[in-house]
Amino acid sequence: MNRNKREKEFYSLDVGDSTFTVLKRYQNLRPIGSGAQGIVCSAYDHNLERNVAIKKLSRPFQNQTHAKRAYRELVLMKCVNHKNIIGLLNVFTPQKTLEEFQDVYIVMELMDANLCQVIQMELDHERLSYLLYQMLCGIKHLHAAGIIHRDLKPSNIVVKSDCTLKILDFGLARTAATGLLMTPYVVTRYYRAPEVILGMGYQANVDVWSIGCIMAEMVRGSVLFPGTDHIDQWNKVIEQLGTPSQEFLMKLNQSVRTYVENRPRYAGFTFEKLFPDVLFPADSEHNKLKASQARDLLSKMLVIDASKRISVSEALQHPYINVWYDPTEVEAPPPLITDKQLDEREHTVEEWKDLIYMEVQDWEERTKNGFRALSLWGMSTAALIIAYNSGPVFFLVRSRGQEKLVLVHCGRNKLRQALSLCP
Repeated sequence: MNRNKREKEFYSLDVGDSTFTVLKRYQNLRPIGSGAQGIVCSAYDHNLERNVAIKKLSRPFQNQTHAKRAYRELVLMKCVNHKNIIGLLNVFTPQKTLEEFQDVYIVMELMDANLCQVIQMELDHERLSYLLYQMLCGIKHLHAAGIIHRDLKPSNIVVKSDCTLKILDFGLARTAATGLLMTPYVVTRYYRAPEVILGMGYQANVDVWSIGCIMAEMVRGSVLFPGTDHIDQWNKVIEQLGTPSQEFLMKLNQSVRTYVENRPRYAGFTFEKLFPDVLFPADSEHNKLKASQARDLLSKMLVIDASKRISVSEALQHPYINVWYDPTEVEAPPPLITDKQLDEREHTVEEWKDLIYMEVQDWEERTKNGFRALSLWGMSTAALIIAYNSGPVFFLVRSRGQEKLVLVHCGRNKLRQALSLCP
């Protein structure tokens, strides 16, 4: 693209302590959140005619850890397509060359609040159950692609006022260092499973523990295991749930086992004591949801020994959750991850920078000439749509083994009637 033409497409404005340089299609920027990964603004997208969220990645090339996380997030967002995972709408950089490249902006769907705000509300059983069901659906979809999250927490789960829920991030890479005796670093540990805290091997139900901690917080209105650091986190777990069995302790490496065995032994509390009926909403007549069912689910999720903990699939079949069960949501086609070595990759910062720049360029190439590819899935339909800026578009719909050519009229990058035309 001509350099001058590219410069004219962008404008800059200060957002808090940061400067956003964004495409002119995005207007009315307002800060809505910030964290270790970046600053997020809401904006109005004049091309899509909708409100969006724009995240500016925070210094993505300051070190290998930040660079790898930025690359991983971008690659996965481009691949994953599920109603309970946040959708990628655009990615861009205002810089013109690899040499100048330093900023990455990710444009996503805009939601109304994160789960931290919802936790402060009084939820009935239907809403509590439905939010948990959607968390489990989203996590199951990630697991189907071989992505085990390990770092699920309320601040990275967002909701709309109609109770729809989406997971914002993809957690820790498999190679990310963690463990009880490792150097502490600034991160929220309240929701991390014992096997992560203790530096053990882990399996997919590591994420079930996190969902159990989030559910407990939604019921109690406060964090269940508020550890002040990585060691205190373990202490808070055993104080409430009790010291685990010798069978579990034998799975730990020697140095960690020595520390754990030297801690005072705790009997722990029953789940009736930890979660008495008074903490729950009134039993639901409509869906027959009860406090006893919710407490039973908690007791199966919050099990220190992962080999005895419920799986995601089992949780989805639990009576407190399965009232919402929809095969098209639970069993949606798994995302196809294009980079098979995503978590094992190790590069210098400059090499990560090259890879991220290539991903941004790939997205721009795909959206150049005024079209973008959208993946739609529904009750029985999966369609790939190429939507041009204006004029009619033909696209092929494959449904129940049959193919059908459908004409869609589009304007200003907005699909008209697309979903209603799908069989």
